Amino acid sequence: METIKSSKIIDRAKNEVTGFSSMYEKLEQKVVLGGLSNSTLLNYGRCIAKISLHFKCVATHLEEEQINGYLQHLLMGDKPSKSYFKHTVYGLRFLFRIHDLEDRIIKLPSLKNETKLPVVLRPSECKLIFKSGRILKHRVLLSFIYSAGLRLLEVRNLKNRDVDFDRMMIHIRQTKYKKYRYVPLSPSIAKGVKKYMEAYNPKVYLFNGKSVGSQLSAKGVQWPMREAVKTAKIKKQASIHTLRHSYATHLLELGMDVDTLRKLLGHANLSTTLVYLHVARLNNSNQFSPFDKLYQRD
Repeated sequence: METIKSSKIIDRAKNEVTGFSSMYEKLEQKVVLGGLSNSTLLNYGRCIAKISLHFKCVATHLEEEQINGYLQHLLMGDKPSKSYFKHTVYGLRFLFRIHDLEDRIIKLPSLKNETKLPVVLRPSECKLIFKSGRILKHRVLLSFIYSAGLRLLEVRNLKNRDVDFDRMMIHIRQTKYKKYRYVPLSPSIAKGVKKYMEAYNPKVYLFNGKSVGSQLSAKGVQWPMREAVKTAKIKKQASIHTLRHSYATHLLELGMDVDTLRKLLGHANLSTTLVYLHVARLNNSNQFSPFDKLYQRD
């Protein structure tokens, strides 16, 4: 639905704003050549289309005061959205860069990175979620995501051939950073996957969509998780990505080193993986509050 809305806004800008079509064509070309995702193109395109429609002028021709006023409105309007503000700033930066307007980039506001610790489920909560899936497909899907620490797009893109039962490995081809990787296939999960494949007979994609040979939609992955969380009566803000966070944290707690974990998660930089050290409970016996020492007898 969000993709359709973005496409409609971009098409409207092409029809109503002079010069937008050629500007967007260059934006699309640079995004594709830069190896960025289609979602990045849609996010940037939608934001640039909106500001162009607002002023009835292509974004590259706007004055600094116009852009600053528009960005201020995004942050202080009736429905402020930090994510939309971020996409607008990043989109404009990218646009100005490809049009050799480097002086305009400097004048855009800098964005502070908000460091948020990931939500992590306890092992007992994971078990409750996996048990709460309504049907076999949902139970296997959620268990499989956790067992391999997969991103949403990665599990959607998995094909039957990517699960190697002989070598007990999962080949993840379509990753966030366009790099392939292997992760171990859990023997317990392998049994469930075989049972699921016998029952559902997926033709191409491991977790098939409604039509034969199609992949499961993003909502088709997210909905079973939301329902399982409700059924399990878990109060945490848990999403599909929470299973990946839990996978990483639990592996650290079980003694895995950070660099090995980085490779399993497919992180480009070790710094991304290090965030899990802040939520993992390591060496619990050495952790205590100084308050407990205040009233101990000398």
